Amino acid sequence: MSILIKNGRIITASEDYVADIFMEGEKISVIGKNLTMKADETIDAKGNFIFPGGIDPHVHLDMPFMGTFSSDNYETGTLAALHGGTTMVIDFVLQTQGKSLRHALEQWQGRSNGNCYGDYSFHMAVTDFNDETKKEITEMVEKEGITSFKTFMAYKGALMIDDRQMVGLMQEVKKCGGMVTVHATNGDMIDFLVSKHRAEGKLSPLYHYLSQPEITEAEATGRFADMAHYTGVPAYVVHMTCEGALNHIRDIEKRNQKVFAETCIQYLILDASLYEKDFDGAKWVMSPPLREKKDQAALWAGINQGTVQVVATDHCPFKWEQKKMGEKDFSKIPNGHPAIENRMELLFSEGVNKGKISLNKFVEVSSTNSAKIFGMFPRKGCIAVGSDADLVIFDPNEEHVLSAKTHHMNVDYSGYEGWKLKGKCKTTILRGQVAVDNGSVKIKKGYGEFIKRSKITGII
Repeated sequence: MSILIKNGRIITASEDYVADIFMEGEKISVIGKNLTMKADETIDAKGNFIFPGGIDPHVHLDMPFMGTFSSDNYETGTLAALHGGTTMVIDFVLQTQGKSLRHALEQWQGRSNGNCYGDYSFHMAVTDFNDETKKEITEMVEKEGITSFKTFMAYKGALMIDDRQMVGLMQEVKKCGGMVTVHATNGDMIDFLVSKHRAEGKLSPLYHYLSQPEITEAEATGRFADMAHYTGVPAYVVHMTCEGALNHIRDIEKRNQKVFAETCIQYLILDASLYEKDFDGAKWVMSPPLREKKDQAALWAGINQGTVQVVATDHCPFKWEQKKMGEKDFSKIPNGHPAIENRMELLFSEGVNKGKISLNKFVEVSSTNSAKIFGMFPRKGCIAVGSDADLVIFDPNEEHVLSAKTHHMNVDYSGYEGWKLKGKCKTTILRGQVAVDNGSVKIKKGYGEFIKRSKITGII
């Protein structure tokens, strides 16, 4: 199969030019002006942007959580991602405390193998670091191509590890050529505030937010950054939401230690006032919660300063009936938010169109930096000869409205219902195949591949 894209305006993290792209098989073969080779399919992209396929390094598909499962599985979630211009996701395998990393990986493989439309990889979440787990780290890196290891500083009893385990894991992961990532919130303080609010009969979604004040995230981020500095491990903070946490990342940079930071699209454009909508606020119950306007400003600034390198989603959707598990107690609301399909279009419309970021920065934080940080560049995240032909043809002028009635995610509400956007993904190409074209799906379930990743340097 060969495809020739003519006349598109190619945007990468560092370039902006008009040219043609010729793809053969799964790879980009030629980029140049006025290409004339014969192709099985020719697409005229005049007036449109060509972006590298989006990479969302933070999603939770078919994930067990709070007695239920996230409502998008690998089939529906990766297909919705393709509709929105994201050609690859990285999901999280969650170790069960007392069991091996291999046991957890096999569980997730049982749900993902043969079911994905888009490409995918895994982070390994280590929830029980001990002598046996330690032996498995090298195997995950060398054999499985899983080079990033997630930790939780919250959710005691299920996911949280203590600082002793954290330092031990960091030292082992550094030796093996991996990276440690973190959910950085102070779990003990949050648990105290949750119990306090429940005892006082304060049970609405607003108290989910008030149980996780900014200090819980800022303190944990600083503690994690200090441990990363001590061990020298490549490190990455997921779903950063606030100015206080960002300031700790800036402080660690002054000590010549790079701790990468990811935020999510919702933290850039939504704020905590949504929790005042009675139980309707449950739609935006996630951890960490939405913050304040001043935090949005700080995160946009962090993106432009290069302190925040990635915009992801933390896509973890639950249907409304699932959310209603916490109708009488905010602590029982499944935490999560649907956005895997909306990320690229929202970031373009709210970021590029409103002058908050440049086109090159848009590509950098939606694709290229993830590929570089997580060991996939230049196979993924760029438009170059020899790279995977993962491309998005994007109409910068098409106006449309986001709605649960028209999205492809398996969830019956939208966190962005009625949002008017300018800029739409028209065609998504995955490894040289048109995957989605004007809303029509052109590939079959199972086309998505598991991508083994290279060892991590901590340098981009």
